[in-house]
Amino acid sequence: MTGEVVSYSGPGPGESNLIEPPAENDVEEGKDNHSVSSPSSPRRCPFQPYVDVDQLGRITGTAVLDSPGRSSLGRKSNRGSFMGVRRRSHLHNKTADEVERIVQTGKVRELKNCIRFHQWLPFDCVRSRLWQIICSIHVKDKATMDSLYWDTVKQIYGTHDLVAKTGPLPTFVEPSFQMSYYLNETGIQVARRVVNIISYSCPDITYAPSLYPITCLLLHYMSEEDCYACVSQMVSSKKTKFITQTKLHFETIWRTSMILCRRHAKSAVSYLAKQAGENNILESIHQQWLNCILKELPFQHLVRVMDCFMFEGRKVMYRVWMAILILFHRHLTSLSPNDRKSLFHFNYFLKCWLNDAHFGVFSTGPALNKESIVEATLMDFCHNLPCSPEKLLRTAYGVRNFSSSEMDRLFIKTEMYLKSKAAASASMPNNKNVMVPRSRSSDVLPTSQSQVNIQMMSHTLTIRELLTVWSWLPVRITMYQPELLYTTEEHGCSMTTFFNRVEQHEPTILIVKTATEDVFGAYCSSRWAERNSKDSHGGRQGYFGTGETFVFTLVPNEIKYPWVGISATSSSDGPSCVRHAAELFMASDGHMITVGGGKGQAIWIDENIRYGKTDGCLTFNNPPLASTTDFEIRVLEVYGFQNL
Repeated sequence: MTGEVVSYSGPGPGESNLIEPPAENDVEEGKDNHSVSSPSSPRRCPFQPYVDVDQLGRITGTAVLDSPGRSSLGRKSNRGSFMGVRRRSHLHNKTADEVERIVQTGKVRELKNCIRFHQWLPFDCVRSRLWQIICSIHVKDKATMDSLYWDTVKQIYGTHDLVAKTGPLPTFVEPSFQMSYYLNETGIQVARRVVNIISYSCPDITYAPSLYPITCLLLHYMSEEDCYACVSQMVSSKKTKFITQTKLHFETIWRTSMILCRRHAKSAVSYLAKQAGENNILESIHQQWLNCILKELPFQHLVRVMDCFMFEGRKVMYRVWMAILILFHRHLTSLSPNDRKSLFHFNYFLKCWLNDAHFGVFSTGPALNKESIVEATLMDFCHNLPCSPEKLLRTAYGVRNFSSSEMDRLFIKTEMYLKSKAAASASMPNNKNVMVPRSRSSDVLPTSQSQVNIQMMSHTLTIRELLTVWSWLPVRITMYQPELLYTTEEHGCSMTTFFNRVEQHEPTILIVKTATEDVFGAYCSSRWAERNSKDSHGGRQGYFGTGETFVFTLVPNEIKYPWVGISATSSSDGPSCVRHAAELFMASDGHMITVGGGKGQAIWIDENIRYGKTDGCLTFNNPPLASTTDFEIRVLEVYGFQNL
């Protein structure tokens, strides 16, 4: 656990880009923006008492007024980067009451467009209710949530009062992501208390770097219990995803964002790749995507991103990251080659100087490193973003043909790739000249009774061959005992019987013995019942399964052929570098079964389970598994696992 609080590095509200809002009735071109509205005005300062107003004033170089009539924070921008108050006075930004009516009528599309395109400034008084209204969509029983929160606070701290020290933050909080966004000491302690209660209520969270900064942002505009209810719902939401909760999901998300950027921001990514020169450098840049958004974006931009994020979830972050890369590309290409080179070098040396100053050591001549140069320049661009929040969001939502279904498919595909890589990495050699250690699966062998049963019933496996297959299995599967589900010797040669006895089991081991005494098979990681699943278009799913699937031969030689995607770990794309033809694991239409695909099938069996075919395929990069391409089946056996 850590108790360190990291200062927010982005500019504060009002710095360089903010302008003071007019009173509600002050919309005419010639009116003075700086006249204070009547004290009877219903507008009030949205900032909670958790915010260090003096710090905001020092950072922005302006005074922060908290009057009954209005809040004024920041100074008028000569650039008019928010389109200018006078210039945009004809636009009607909806009030909180209008937004609430849209929510109550259930007009989702109108609400989405309202949140995306209305230009509320960070200090706009409407936001004090806007975020609570958006949260009410996700929080179904707020009264219960409030009661639960304060009961838990009482249980843990013994009092509802804010104690001087709320204790260290949970281990799932990343030290480099502890941005407090100008909260005062009370606000920081409240944020810590909320995050600790979340940790107590959700013990399954192991890694959630964005949770603490999101909590701090929410406390600008809502009470402590409202903040807890909102964060708690973000954590537990099943339909809309907001916050990562494990390191696997965190890696899955940045890899997914990298693939999405290659598809929808091709020019920007190609330009970065050219500047970086190496795939691993480009990969390192994408790993910093949340840093660029949550830590480096100016506060006014971040607040507008949060407006959309609280309603649409993770999809908004993907869009904003693509927009940052697109704008970064435009910015760099607008510079002359000499200016661009000077910018890269200046940012790199500045980064080195700041790091040296932090550690108290000053170097005289740091060696230039492409990764550090490009990364430092991108961070500096985000920190001093030369465009308005509206342009950032306009660019983000201008990315075409990007859908939630595509995002979800890529996320699942990437997660499967990472799981498969982790499951199989132990059995894969790092160097072809090094002896491959035997899988840990051999440490957990089938019981002697299971071995005896299989020896008595099987017409394909000897004990030695059983143990060989066992050593190739994922370690978690070896905790269960094998059982014979189907054999043509006992259950006949019927595809219907095959599916009735096998389709609900996962995983299974399929073993074929041919008329020429060849023995080979496949480890099938998914249920055969998935052949009936529908794809996104409502049609029957073609191929299914995961990267844990593999094929093998036992006679005459004992060889395992794992999925080729496991060896693609050095690619910057991860799973996207594997061709679609190399992801064809299992398929069936009720009249045949297939394992492997792409320029042939590793195993193909007809509906009568009498004849089959084996070829080399791209999925496993295997040769034909039998001595002849076409074979006659003497015995087909399928094994499952008890109590799995």
